[in-house]
Amino acid sequence: MLSNMSGAVALHSVGLVSMASRRRHVSKPKQSQSQSQSHVGGFGFGLGGQKKEELWRCVEGCGACCKLNKGPSFATPEEIFHDPSDIQLYRSMIGPDGWCVHYDKTTRKCSIYSDRPYFCRVEPDVFEALYGISNKKFNKEACSSCRDTIKAIYGSDSKELLKFNHSVRS
Repeated sequence: MLSNMSGAVALHSVGLVSMASRRRHVSKPKQSQSQSQSHVGGFGFGLGGQKKEELWRCVEGCGACCKLNKGPSFATPEEIFHDPSDIQLYRSMIGPDGWCVHYDKTTRKCSIYSDRPYFCRVEPDVFEALYGISNKKFNKEACSSCRDTIKAIYGSDSKELLKFNHSVRS
């Protein structure tokens, strides 16, 4: 992914709460393989031409996912994780202001990015393990979850949302 932001941990929107309760228990996911870009419909000229699928990517300088305590409309750690040690780790990362203790608000980067927990990684295998979302649906669900989180943290008219939408459509 493209940035020094944490990821999956903050993508817990209302829609993912129900997925978390239906997930299959899978131990820590293995590293994912890169997603290939797929195309939908048409021949590439005008009306109904070839449309690129949005490809999820993290946008540096956003950090919406690093706001760990987002409120009642987002899933709790108990609704997401099966392993009590994951719940404990997640809770230990929440600072007094609700932001991850490893998120530097000045630089808007994660201070432990290369060593962040598996649940902070927005990857197909993580979404499969935590929410039961197949690799085929990963991009769509990750983009949707990220948008919901950005809107909740920064608002629907935020520069973060505009930058994210531009990035996943490019």
